[in-house]
Amino acid sequence: MSQKRAGTIVVRRARKPAHGHHGGAWKVAYADFVTAMMAFFLLLWLLNAATKEQLRGISDYFAPITSKASTSGGGGLLAGRTMAKNGVFQDETPRSEADPEAAEPYHDGSIGGDEDATPHDISEKELEEFLRQRDEQQFRAAEKQIREAVAASPDLAGLAKSLVIDDTAEGLRIQIIDQEGLPMFPRGDAAMYAHTHRVLELVAQVVHKMPQDIDITGHTDATRYQGRGDYSNWELSADRANAARRALVQFGVPEARISRVVGKAAIEPLIRSDPEAPGNRRLSVVLLRGTGARPTISSTADKAGSTLVP
Repeated sequence: MSQKRAGTIVVRRARKPAHGHHGGAWKVAYADFVTAMMAFFLLLWLLNAATKEQLRGISDYFAPITSKASTSGGGGLLAGRTMAKNGVFQDETPRSEADPEAAEPYHDGSIGGDEDATPHDISEKELEEFLRQRDEQQFRAAEKQIREAVAASPDLAGLAKSLVIDDTAEGLRIQIIDQEGLPMFPRGDAAMYAHTHRVLELVAQVVHKMPQDIDITGHTDATRYQGRGDYSNWELSADRANAARRALVQFGVPEARISRVVGKAAIEPLIRSDPEAPGNRRLSVVLLRGTGARPTISSTADKAGSTLVP
């Protein structure tokens, strides 16, 4: 019997696909996500670092253009400004009520003031308030400068208590008073000591920068003047006030700004409880409130209202 030859049996098994990467599409999506997150956090950082003015500028840039008609020529390229030799001048038309950030009128606090900083288009009442605030700022600056000048002079260190500076209804009052053992004038004389002359020099250096008129008053104590029968504390106080006037003019204060020089003897004691106290012998230099350079108001025909004229 013949034996059959067994054939070769081939078994094929289907191979399952490996659990590997499904292409590179996910990398693109991930890169886009990372880029977007980086841009987002960069935007947050920029918003936190930007100033309020920069943010307002960005907001205004993307804000829709208003359709409101302009009657002042402010809707053009220069936004209401005028070309001039020195550049672009800002339009003086009041800003819209819709702008809560409109700048307040600039009040100069430096000595002498700045007439160009006076606001325009204001009423008489607003003008008075502006001038009052300007005086107060100038008075505070003047007092600070006088005290610092005296403190910075070693030869006048002991005279700090001889300066009495206060803000009165009349104006800024600068008083140079006698201390016990440190008088401003010899007893019964109108020729001032050297240290009094030096203090008046420091006062003049500040006062001559101010715009206000000046009132100078001499005071004595209640001690009866011992001298000529026709010469009293009235004449003595007036002569001392006039000596102070000459010193201020010598140190640069314009004589035209001196409004009044008067002697009051002992009728207005600084220390009322002791009329013969040394502190009652004094010189008073007052910067008169509301005087000096003053802008005026003139009417205009347009809707702008009143305008200040220096």
